[in-house]
Amino acid sequence: MATREPRPALFLDRDGVINVDRNYIYRVEDFEWVEGAADVIRRFNDKGWWVFVVTNQSGIARGYYTEEQMQTLHDWLNSELEKRGAKIDQIYHCPFHEEGTILRYTKDSYDRKPKPGMLIRAMTDFPVIKERSFLIGDKQADLEAAKAAGVRGFLFSGGNLSQFADWVLADMGETR
Repeated sequence: MATREPRPALFLDRDGVINVDRNYIYRVEDFEWVEGAADVIRRFNDKGWWVFVVTNQSGIARGYYTEEQMQTLHDWLNSELEKRGAKIDQIYHCPFHEEGTILRYTKDSYDRKPKPGMLIRAMTDFPVIKERSFLIGDKQADLEAAKAAGVRGFLFSGGNLSQFADWVLADMGETR
């Protein structure tokens, strides 16, 4: 990893940013793209940015689905993105929740947003230019995690993610 050149990173929450949030999505047939999401990922790939997903997955701790089922969805997501000329460099997930029903996942975790663990792990695993990086999330917890990790956070409340990302880039003084 040390041989890779540092570059900025786009951090994306999953549910509500990449896919329509319908509570505990883990099956391909329940996945619906947010308009412009695949395009944003491809565009940032083309710009030479890292693209990471940082997603709380408390449904695992609550026993709604398994990590294996979540991984099947993420494998499908990556396959669909590849067909569109896009890729996610790494998906980070937090399966833990203090109120879980599956004992091994029932705990507090530094990875669970609003804590910054997943973002910090990404910036440890990859050479990230933190000052130019940002997160797009749909909840206040996402923005708090970004701030705690030292990157800017932007609240996406729906619509076209590609248009929203254009606005974010302009706000940050970056070009499309």
